[in-house]
Amino acid sequence: MMSNKKQEALKKMLTEKKLEIWNDVKDKLFKQLGNEYRSEMDTVLDEGDKALSDLAEETGLTLVDLRKGTLEKIDHALKKLEEGTYGICEDCGNGISEQRLKALPFAVHCVECKQRREELEQIEKERERFGVPHSSETGEETI
Repeated sequence: MMSNKKQEALKKMLTEKKLEIWNDVKDKLFKQLGNEYRSEMDTVLDEGDKALSDLAEETGLTLVDLRKGTLEKIDHALKKLEEGTYGICEDCGNGISEQRLKALPFAVHCVECKQRREELEQIEKERERFGVPHSSETGEETI
């Protein structure tokens, strides 16, 4: 179990990273849109993430460009921290190493499970490349 002091430090670090990403998004929007949306952007930042996403979509930017995935991972890590499940692998239930969490604070899988997932993804890519059907497509189990 992580000490309260470590939890608070981690929460602060994740929150600061999230703010850093949002500030980067804001800067990119300003550069792309100019000052036309500046007052609307300031309002959006006060109202939260959803409004910024809506504004970005209205202006033709995709959320991929806005680093949505990283923000979602940070939010997920913060939620796990509050629930007391931070640092526990979502696949096997074992602890995620402190070294891995230091390198990637929003990791949800231990190294072993992450490697297994990557191997499975590689197998799926190879299947697609060679046109091998998935087991769900044939109703049979494939090798």
